[in-house]
Amino acid sequence: MLVDSHCHLQMLDQATPIQTYLDKAREAGVEHVLTVAVSLEDSKRTIALAECHPQVSASVGAHPSDRGPEPTVDEIVHLAASSPRVVAIGETGLDYHYNKGDLEWQRDRFREHSRAAREVGKPLIVHTRDAREDTVRLLREERAAEVGGIIHCFTEDYEMAARCLDMGFYISFSGIVTFRNAEALREVARRVPLERMLVETDSPFLAPVPYRGKPNQPAYVRHVAERLAELHAISLEELARITSENFYTLFPQARSA
Repeated sequence: MLVDSHCHLQMLDQATPIQTYLDKAREAGVEHVLTVAVSLEDSKRTIALAECHPQVSASVGAHPSDRGPEPTVDEIVHLAASSPRVVAIGETGLDYHYNKGDLEWQRDRFREHSRAAREVGKPLIVHTRDAREDTVRLLREERAAEVGGIIHCFTEDYEMAARCLDMGFYISFSGIVTFRNAEALREVARRVPLERMLVETDSPFLAPVPYRGKPNQPAYVRHVAERLAELHAISLEELARITSENFYTLFPQARSA
């Protein structure tokens, strides 16, 4: 069975019940999903979803592009401690693609999340875009290796992947790896060790082929896994077994959720 290591259930079309998405995921061989927060207010929704659905775990935190109130270490820690269904901090990180100008506020936010993660002993979920050097530097400065985590929706080169792997992070691939123009990313995916690889949808965004351009959902993580299995010349079942075990190794709390 597969695990969708990064989705946003709270952002899916609410005209369809969440349980329907989870049932479709189960039919596609997906046994568990991690629904990821993008703001402090959103964190309350991820927790509520995880508490209502046993196959869902939650994260708490504020996306690097969120322009809501700046989260403090204490606020993040409080949210993380508010429910045993919270297994991760984030998504946090740096995004220099959609954000321009003086971005020290974004780097400060990343630091706050990293410190909160160390305080509660939970892994980080890291978003990085066009910010590889600062991302790696801040992870090192904030001793993120003490808690580890995921570099989610990975789109960078293998050099960055290797630097993150050296800090104990897992590399998670999304539907982008199935896109026709993503051969460079597929080459990175071939080189990432299976024992440090995760799969995700980032739904409702980035639907994989053959659903590209349509709203994504956790069931579609199967298509990501199928492509990665091809790249590593193993069966889908073996890829699912390895990546799911990786997820539960990083988030043991999710196994008992």
